[in-house]
Amino acid sequence: MIENNLYRGPSGKGPKIVAIGGGTGLSTMLRGLKRHTNNLTAVVTVADDGGGSGVLRQELGMLPPGDVRHCMEALANVEPLMGELLRYRFTEGSLKGQSFGNLFLAALNGISGGSFDQAVSRMSQVLAITGRIIPVTNSDVQLEAELENGAKVLGESKIFYCKKREDCRIRRVRLLPERPPALEPALEAIREADMILLGPGSLYTSIIPNLLVEGVAQAIAESSALKVYIANVMTQEGETEGYTNADHIRAIFEHSAPGLFHLCLVNASAIPAEVLERYAQEGAEQLCFDKARCAELGVELVSRPVSAVHNGYVRHDSELLAAALLELHAQRSVRIAGLGRYRTE
Repeated sequence: MIENNLYRGPSGKGPKIVAIGGGTGLSTMLRGLKRHTNNLTAVVTVADDGGGSGVLRQELGMLPPGDVRHCMEALANVEPLMGELLRYRFTEGSLKGQSFGNLFLAALNGISGGSFDQAVSRMSQVLAITGRIIPVTNSDVQLEAELENGAKVLGESKIFYCKKREDCRIRRVRLLPERPPALEPALEAIREADMILLGPGSLYTSIIPNLLVEGVAQAIAESSALKVYIANVMTQEGETEGYTNADHIRAIFEHSAPGLFHLCLVNASAIPAEVLERYAQEGAEQLCFDKARCAELGVELVSRPVSAVHNGYVRHDSELLAAALLELHAQRSVRIAGLGRYRTE
């Protein structure tokens, strides 16, 4: 295990890391990274329209709080009771299924005059989070997917069901309205980063939506930081069935810019056969890593054991993933220092 202080620079705060995505994959990674650096910024998608977030979005006209709330829980420095309170979901009545953390953020959004980024900032102060959490945009956006057969579906939560029904791949996704403006603090964080991370998470609904916001892909492309895509461990039912790792990378490049990153971290941990069988019953499988096709796309694969099995499901392990990423940062910064490709410490 890598000691925390190995990567903390002279200030003791560690490298400037920007993690871009959404969902549980992003929050899992943040939970591990906060042990290694205080210079941590999460840039989070706001395209969700399902579950409790969708209800609040529809009834209060606010941006969806769910992905942001997951990041808050991961980075919060509070008593265990407060953490449990944030995760609590009501079990009956009109609030059934709604989490207290979502309601907390909704209340802060109200007293912040509907400025979602200000609500997130205020909640960050209350929870004394490590680093920063920034919504990628303040615009009220929806996600539309077009499938290879021409079918279209509007709404992030509906993509799964449409894809299953049509039984074909997603051709592209877009935000409506298109090219919404990014929040300037998010772009500033990307420009100043020592390392930029994409993923892990749902390809079309957690990662790519961030890259469709005006200025985000350009800021990443122009950055001299070490840029790493963290590949998922498994394919995702209703989104990436049959995809290889190269298919994921190609989709990201097609929605942003060729060569957006040149390094991809893939999982090397063994997965028990009984776990793979469970996933197979759900139409998912272990992600196949096609080195040749990735090389054609200009991406190098780096393999590390970064997953573990929890309750019968394979997930990225917070500490293993963070240790692998910080090790990569230290190695690559030293190895090519002065060549202008990645910023050094």
